[in-house]
Amino acid sequence: MKTPTLILAALLSTAAPVLAQDLPGDGKTVNLARPTWDTSWFHTEIYKQLLKELGYTVNGPQTLDNPPFYQAVAYGDVDMWLDGWFPLHDTYRPIFEESAEVVGAVAPGGAMEGYLVDKAAADELGITSLDDFKRPEVREAFDRNGDGKADMVACPPGWGCEVGISEHIEGYELGDDINLIKAGYAAAMADAVAAYQGGEHILFYTWTPNWTLNELVPGEDVVWIQVPDREVDLNLAPAEPIADIDGCVANPCRLGYPASDISAVVNTNFLEDNPAIRELLEAAEIPVKDIYTQNAAMNAGDDDIEAQAADWIEKNRDTVDGWIKAAVDAKS
Repeated sequence: MKTPTLILAALLSTAAPVLAQDLPGDGKTVNLARPTWDTSWFHTEIYKQLLKELGYTVNGPQTLDNPPFYQAVAYGDVDMWLDGWFPLHDTYRPIFEESAEVVGAVAPGGAMEGYLVDKAAADELGITSLDDFKRPEVREAFDRNGDGKADMVACPPGWGCEVGISEHIEGYELGDDINLIKAGYAAAMADAVAAYQGGEHILFYTWTPNWTLNELVPGEDVVWIQVPDREVDLNLAPAEPIADIDGCVANPCRLGYPASDISAVVNTNFLEDNPAIRELLEAAEIPVKDIYTQNAAMNAGDDDIEAQAADWIEKNRDTVDGWIKAAVDAKS
């Protein structure tokens, strides 16, 4: 395995070695954050290791919910994270936009979100939309706690998706039909997977990339369903139907959410002092399929994220070296 110094020496000069003090991060520290959902921790670790190759000392990542992170990055208490979802996180812009900014795209267009049911129920009961949960026989099929409502795995309080789900349930007047499970997401989904494997019907919200769609494959185990095709007053960003989604009940598919870019959000003063980091963030991208693969491995019990990230970097060494060179060239 090449060391960062040898990599940079090869990139920048064949005549003289690159010393540690020549790296853009020499003597500098990055206070890194990551979100509470662990499906993002892989790409966060990749960027952490790239920052170290540039000579930075990296503190963290510190795990934060969305509102605390956006407040912290605005005040400079943390410098950055790699998990802004836009336009989903536009609701947080008033908190941070005067002192932090969105930079680059870790996974452009890689974040989709919406609602799924098990395929057997969709076929048996003709479920194509959230509106179908107004039908008594559909509610009953998904009522796991006996309260007369269909149970949906939703998002915990404080997550951006909690706001979107609540908007849909209220806007489409489904509060009497669907019960939102807002417990810890990983545990709630593990329970849903077990219920499905036991022959029960399941309804859940998810996003991509996420291990759930490796465990429950769209088109085979589950299907994406649509939001109702009727006008309601919502505060969510406009969402046009998206074409060619594997496992959706329709094409194009009205998921109810626009596809989001997964992007870095960084304190502006920190960026001004670290042009190499801006260049890295603008150059680098992680293929969504690679994040899916790691998420599936993690869900199967391989939780050595540091080793997984190091392995990904080495497998993509030529591409990564280009990002590193661009960042070094941007050194002020």
